[in-house]
Amino acid sequence: MFNLPNSLTLLRIALIPLLVIVFYLPWQWSYLASAAIFGLAAITDWLDGYFARKLGQETNFGAFIDPVADKLIVAVALIILLERHATWVFAIPTMVIIGREIVISALREWMAELGKRASVAVSYIGKVKTTLQMIAIIALLLFNPAMFPLFNVFAQVLLYAAAVLTLWSMVIYLRAAWPELFSAANLQSTSSSASTRDSDVSNSQSIDQNIE
Repeated sequence: MFNLPNSLTLLRIALIPLLVIVFYLPWQWSYLASAAIFGLAAITDWLDGYFARKLGQETNFGAFIDPVADKLIVAVALIILLERHATWVFAIPTMVIIGREIVISALREWMAELGKRASVAVSYIGKVKTTLQMIAIIALLLFNPAMFPLFNVFAQVLLYAAAVLTLWSMVIYLRAAWPELFSAANLQSTSSSASTRDSDVSNSQSIDQNIE
């Protein structure tokens, strides 16, 4: 379990409390330090997948913990940034990105139960979305909005672009998974109907026996 790729992923999770602590330090250099911490986390996100494939160290634990680490650090970063940018303009992409991650996580868990997890594998759009998201968050952490308003506007534009791609990728995942979800729903409905019929027949036989 503790191979190089998984260790990098666990490092990404360990950086989360450090990011929060540094973000709230009352010093000017906290902007640069918090951006550097998140940037390091973003690099480990690429490295763990690269080394897992290169070294043949892909594991079930890694497949589970890697997306969890990604979602945790992105959600935490957006939440603390929302305090710095406490406006509806920033709240909208934050809600979209975090909400999408919750929906897709639930979808993947459901598909895993059906043995169809590969149907909702990461798409190219998802990778572009992640890249824009990481760049936007690093820029938002790095620049003091009072001192660098134009850089913050640019970073928020990138965040909105990431939010649009977030919705797009969610639609792609839902469309890919819909046939499986629909067939599973029909199967459950059929099983429920069959159980009801069997129960009705059993009750009818019981009534007949009582009559006799």
